[in-house]
Amino acid sequence: MEEGNNKKKNFLVPEPALRRMPCYLAYLKIASRKGDRYISSTNIAGDMGVDPTQVTKDLSYTGISGKTRVGYEVEPLIDALEDFLGFRIIDKAFLFGAGSLGRALLHDHGLKQYGLNVVKAFDIDPAVVGREIVDVPIHHIDDFKLMREEGVEIGILTVPTESAQQVANLMVEGGIKAIWNFTPVRIKTPDDIVVQNTSLYAHLAVMFNRLHEVKQQTARKY
Repeated sequence: MEEGNNKKKNFLVPEPALRRMPCYLAYLKIASRKGDRYISSTNIAGDMGVDPTQVTKDLSYTGISGKTRVGYEVEPLIDALEDFLGFRIIDKAFLFGAGSLGRALLHDHGLKQYGLNVVKAFDIDPAVVGREIVDVPIHHIDDFKLMREEGVEIGILTVPTESAQQVANLMVEGGIKAIWNFTPVRIKTPDDIVVQNTSLYAHLAVMFNRLHEVKQQTARKY
């Protein structure tokens, strides 16, 4: 990664704001395709279920401000968000675990649109090692140590739960500085390693819990 790029600045921004910004970006791109030239924070807030003052505060981190009675100019705001979030700077990444989830991520062309290019994947399954999936070669994980000189700093972890910590240790030893962890395990890493946990099962549990609560509330009404 280049020193001084926008990604380096984002550590000062509250994490909840950073999580909302890609949603704003997707919303604005839809508005752009509809031909909207301007949009207000009230419009964004109403459609996304966020307080208008929160939208204004979040967008202020990009350095863009809206105009009174007009709102934000859509295209410049899209550009500002993409630059601020670093989506226009393509970072290379390695994928660890070419199972069903890993393969699904390799087929997700949206990752590259948001600045992440998976260039190699690693696994131990003879059925996938040596193959290519959407032009990404799958290597045996033992070969990872030989490829650290490529300077890739981001690793995506999609291995089985029981292998998560072991593979995370290998990633760190091989020069990975940021791990996008899709396993339900909370891996342990040195303090200077960035870890982003994205557990599908945790979100599934939240959905089930909320669905159960809604059903209970509905039943009590009758």
